Amino acid sequence: MSNKGPFNAYISAVGHFFPEKIVDNNFFAEYLDTSDDWITTRTGISERRYLDKNKPTSYAAAKAAQMILEKRGVSADEIDLLIIATVTPDMFYPSTACQVADKIGAKKCWGYDISAACSGFIFGITTGSAFIENGVYKKVLVIGADKMSSIINMEDRNTCVLFGDGAAGVLLEPTEDKSLGIIDHLLYIDGRGEKFLYQPGGGSLNPPTHETVEKKMHFVHQEGKNVFKEAVKGMADVSVDIMERNNLNADDVAFLVPHQANLRIIQATAERMGVGMEKVMVNINKYGNTTSATIPSCISEYFYNGKLKKGDNIILASFGAGFTWGSVLVKWAI
Repeated sequence: MSNKGPFNAYISAVGHFFPEKIVDNNFFAEYLDTSDDWITTRTGISERRYLDKNKPTSYAAAKAAQMILEKRGVSADEIDLLIIATVTPDMFYPSTACQVADKIGAKKCWGYDISAACSGFIFGITTGSAFIENGVYKKVLVIGADKMSSIINMEDRNTCVLFGDGAAGVLLEPTEDKSLGIIDHLLYIDGRGEKFLYQPGGGSLNPPTHETVEKKMHFVHQEGKNVFKEAVKGMADVSVDIMERNNLNADDVAFLVPHQANLRIIQATAERMGVGMEKVMVNINKYGNTTSATIPSCISEYFYNGKLKKGDNIILASFGAGFTWGSVLVKWAI
């Protein structure tokens, strides 16, 4: 569907960063009642990466940003707007966007953090696109980055095996070709999902105290069965809806790029869309759920592996805490 602005926003460069430290499933099997087979069978995850304790989210985000700038051949001072999607900011304030801008030497931009959990990147890319479409800016950098190891209870076998750390993103620029770039989006939130996936401690509702720490309120809390059920329905339905809105069938879709939370959710979404798994971007086996970094990291890895070509229809789909969910249709332009 065409927008009202003079331009479309297109993805002109991509980049990603994952820490060197690999944590495989046997790490958890050594001290928890679990096994490599149990984790792999139920989640599709074989290993994940962890940042060093002294390296925050902004470190990974800056690394991804630097790769994007280098690949595109532009300087940090050419960036107009920097959007960082994260639920693990370095601190509540200043924003992680400020930290990243400083790390990459971007001195002529403004920016902010966006908090939408696993949907953070698709919310961010849609927001960034609007500034491009209306001719306000020419270069918008959108990075999804999270250090999930910093908010995971390593004694909770239901959550600790799921998450990893990483960052990835895109550079958005304008094109007058309305057939390319960010074509359409459908985004939603539903606050009734709060009780199923949340971090209760640390904010204004439950400020940090000895009690909140003792009760492990600063870690991820998840009711897996409810999240699984809602995620399958949310991601599948919104992906089908965006296909129907744009008169696409499964044959028209080059790739589905789903949030990497659980391989079974990914498979169910693909089945509902009628898309074979050969058309589904997957890297959950290597990195686990990196929250806002999953979708852009898939795009980046597949692009640099030569699997994307100009004119490809790719559908981004996500579901996260909030609940937040949505889908973005992209016509690949590079």
